[in-house]
Amino acid sequence: QVQFVESGGGLVQPGGSLTLSCTPSGFTLNYYAVGWFRQAPGNEREGISLIELEDGSTYYTDSVKGRFAMSRDNAKNTVYLQMNHLKPEDSAVYYCAADLVLRPKGVNGPINEYVGWGQGTQVTVSS
Repeated sequence: QVQFVESGGGLVQPGGSLTLSCTPSGFTLNYYAVGWFRQAPGNEREGISLIELEDGSTYYTDSVKGRFAMSRDNAKNTVYLQMNHLKPEDSAVYYCAADLVLRPKGVNGPINEYVGWGQGTQVTVSS
């Protein structure tokens, strides 16, 4: 069983930046991609970014494209989400999870097939 630990959230003013970290805890399974997701009160959990671990290719939903960037540190077995130009609508609990299925490049799996959900980290963007 793999579970991720998310960290790095906090309170930031609009226009500010945060870097979230995602590290697996416990046994490590072979997973092919890691996604970042977020859930705001009253909203469904949404996927916002994905990194394919084979070559580091990244993909973003339109609402964060150009502002957020995923990266990985293989030595630390950690995935990051650099968030810049934050907006109040970015406020949510952020989660990371892994896709155990090898999919065609650029194809994002259904959210309910991701595994390793942690407790998430709260991001609040407010002045």
